[in-house]
Amino acid sequence: MASLFSGRVLIRNNSDQDELDTEAELSRRLDNRLVLLFFGAGSCPQCQAFAPVLRDFFIQLTDEFYVLRAAQLALVYVSQDTTEEQQDLFLRDMPKKWLFLPFEDDLRRDLGRQFSVERLPAVVVLKPSGDVLTLDATDEIRRLGPACFANWQEAAEVLDRSFLQPEDLDDPAPRSLTEPLRRRKAYTGCVSKLGAMDTGVADRHPKPGISSSLVNPEYSRRDGRIEKSKIKTPVNECINKWISKSMFLSSSLSFSKIN
Repeated sequence: MASLFSGRVLIRNNSDQDELDTEAELSRRLDNRLVLLFFGAGSCPQCQAFAPVLRDFFIQLTDEFYVLRAAQLALVYVSQDTTEEQQDLFLRDMPKKWLFLPFEDDLRRDLGRQFSVERLPAVVVLKPSGDVLTLDATDEIRRLGPACFANWQEAAEVLDRSFLQPEDLDDPAPRSLTEPLRRRKAYTGCVSKLGAMDTGVADRHPKPGISSSLVNPEYSRRDGRIEKSKIKTPVNECINKWISKSMFLSSSLSFSKIN
C-alpha cells in the first residue's frame, strides 16, 4: 500500500504536522491496513455535512476510548480545496491520526483521475495490496457506520497480526500441578478460622456476617455442651470433589504433554 505514495510525503493531522517522508514510516502507517482515500473540499456543502460522520466512524474504530485495540485502518485526506487555507480549516476538527498530502503536491489531482472520482465527497476503500475494494463508500458509511469495516476486512482478508486469543474464563486451565493443593491449603485455613467459632459461646452467639447456610454445621449435645459432629457438610463435599477433579485434570494434561 505504501507504494501508492512512494517518493511522496504524507503529513499527520496533529499539532506538529509530522511528516512521513521515508519508506519505513509510510510502511508502518499504511501496510497491512485498509486505506480510505477521502476526497473532499472545505468549500463543498456535501463534504461539510459528511465530514462529522466520517470523523465519528474513524474514531470509533481507532480510538482506544471506544475499542480495546485500534482497527487496521488508515485514512488519507486527498484535498480538492482551491486554497491551502481552506484545506487547513477543513482539517482543523478532524482526527489527529488522519494523514493528508501537502497542498502543493499534484498527486491530489492525479489520484482523483486514477480512481475516477466524479463527485464529492468520495471515499475509496483500498485493500492492503492496493487494489480497489470499493470505489465510493460514502453511502455505506452513512447507513452502517463502523459495522461496515468488518465487511471490508473480511472481503480484503486482512491479516490481523496483533490478534490475541482471549482467555477462556469459563474453564481456565490449571497453571501448575500444585495449584489445586494451594487452593486446598487456602480453603483449609479459611475453614479453620470458621471452625474456631463452632464451640462454646460462639455456637450460641455466632458472629454477624457468617451465614449458617454456608457453614451448615451439624451439632449434637453431649455432657451439657454443644459439639460439632464429624459429618462433612454438603459444601465441604462439593469443594473436595472439585479439588479432586482439578488434580485429576492437571495430571492428565501433564501426562498427555509428556507422551
